[in-house]
Amino acid sequence: MTASKILTEIAIVDRVGALRQQGRSVVFTNGCFDLLHRGHVTYLEAARALGDVLIVAVNSDRSVRALKGPSRPLTPAEDRAHVLAALACVDYVVEFNDETAERLVQELQPDIYVKGGDYARDEPVEAAVVRAYGGSVRILPFTSGYSTTDLVQRITAGVEQMDSAPPRGGELSRE
Repeated sequence: MTASKILTEIAIVDRVGALRQQGRSVVFTNGCFDLLHRGHVTYLEAARALGDVLIVAVNSDRSVRALKGPSRPLTPAEDRAHVLAALACVDYVVEFNDETAERLVQELQPDIYVKGGDYARDEPVEAAVVRAYGGSVRILPFTSGYSTTDLVQRITAGVEQMDSAPPRGGELSRE
């Protein structure tokens, strides 16, 4: 089932056309989603609640490197898409190769374009495209304490999360 939720750009355009004919509202978001965490899930669940169908566009490996640097992504786009597609709140996933989703947003023209609260001060570049065709832009609250960049820094520094409780049944051996 998960694989059937991952579509090509051509297939997602066709699917959105069919959804529109059914009168369903389309919510769209995009991002790198490298090391999926609770903040991502909270955000995606809130995005899905805004309409009938949630489409998540995931940056290709090339575009993640252009945005985040040569050490990223940590997981390949195919894996990131598969994990996103496994979430109940995500209806479809599409990979895109551009640094922004402007072109894909223009093609799909979702009813609602959503980004996380880290864009609260700087409007996403896709917003102008959405407003031009009459769509709505929503900036959802940022879930503080959850950041892939921070997680990567903690992992590379070898620091464990201070508040983690030992697993049920006792401590794990560190041997």
